[in-house]
Amino acid sequence: MNKGGPIIIIEDDLDDQEILDEVFKELNYKNKFIFFGDSQEALDFLIITEIEPFIIFSDINMPKLTGAELREKIHNNEDLRLKSIPYLFFTTTAEQKAVIEAYSKSIQGFFIKPKSYDALKGVIKIIVEYWQECVSPDYVK
Repeated sequence: MNKGGPIIIIEDDLDDQEILDEVFKELNYKNKFIFFGDSQEALDFLIITEIEPFIIFSDINMPKLTGAELREKIHNNEDLRLKSIPYLFFTTTAEQKAVIEAYSKSIQGFFIKPKSYDALKGVIKIIVEYWQECVSPDYVK
């Protein structure tokens, strides 16, 4: 896991992207933030880039590839899997079936987006700080 790498945010709702951008800027992390409104575009980026992301926040319901389909493709790609990039679902609602499916695909977290700005900021802070403290295997290409 590259703790200094960019935080990838896969979210097709532009309003949510703007709010998340504000929250991350306000929390003042040194990481760069890369937004994708399309999960296929995010997958293509992850496959071709030499950049090693720190963490991926992904919505579930998206066009082209759902968050679950994207997670499966990342997990099945040996090079991406070895990078140990934490992959989290960050979504508006959570049906129990989706939660079960997510964890069966080795998701590292499933979070419902809080409705208030301050609560959202608090959850993001907890998540990022947890992963900043977490130990992971060194990735050697």
